[in-house]
Amino acid sequence: MTEKSPKESLLARREKLLAVMKLNADDSRPVELDQTRLGRLSRMDALQGQAMAQETERRRKNELQRIDAALVRVEEGDYGYCVTCGEEISEKRLALDPSTPLCIDCASG
Repeated sequence: MTEKSPKESLLARREKLLAVMKLNADDSRPVELDQTRLGRLSRMDALQGQAMAQETERRRKNELQRIDAALVRVEEGDYGYCVTCGEEISEKRLALDPSTPLCIDCASG
């Protein structure tokens, strides 16, 4: 079995994220505050669920931005190099997260 290129891995992850975001789009919609339909605790649960869905959506959008930035680095020939210090990012680190922009030293500091 052949290994995926960084670009293929990033594009596959991007498509997967977009599909999940599309499926979960309704989860972060505004909560109705109709007193006759929901009790106070049910509304609180719905509001908490909405807040959690919104945070998850924010994290997914952040990951999409990281993937898009990594795809730009692939196209420019800078992929695999730390955007801070310019040193090469280890293959193990890139295998774990292909969109990572930092080497382990810069990420730790």
